[in-house]
Amino acid sequence: MNIVIIAGSNRKSATSTHLAEYIAKLIRQRNHQVTWIDLYHSPLPFYSSDQSYAEIAAVTDFKHAILQADAVVLASPEYHGSISGVLKNALDFVSKDHFSGKAVLSISSAGGAVGISSLQQLQAIVRNLHGINAPEWISIGGSQRKSFEASLDVYEVSQDIDDRIHRALGAFLELARLVRG
Repeated sequence: MNIVIIAGSNRKSATSTHLAEYIAKLIRQRNHQVTWIDLYHSPLPFYSSDQSYAEIAAVTDFKHAILQADAVVLASPEYHGSISGVLKNALDFVSKDHFSGKAVLSISSAGGAVGISSLQQLQAIVRNLHGINAPEWISIGGSQRKSFEASLDVYEVSQDIDDRIHRALGAFLELARLVRG
């Protein structure tokens, strides 16, 4: 399967991006293809329904990648109880044509305990785009973020967090397999 991962932070060393990198590594280990979109390195212009973006490569590449995906992972930091502005802006460029019938895993990183509010908002957006929310989500917060504060090839993840990540990822990949047919 081709899994698109969208790292939705506007921060160079975001823990949500590092968590998404770790998940990408796990997906590749399970012999799936990963298409990586990092909105920090590939920013999109501010969305306006009054404008055409047909000639902006970053926008057309973003939309094409999601159209070609079998499933999607959305990663966001939690800011003030919400998803990042850059991820919301990016999702405004797509429609139900991009997400309809695709499994979507939502993940977040929060400065506090966990980022539940951002995950609930991501799931509402996915429903409105006709995507299928994975039955579990992943949120790290507080001291759990320490494992993902530096971009490393090998993350030192505590067993309980790693178990949770593997459980949610397994449920997501199984859902993606089932809806893909």
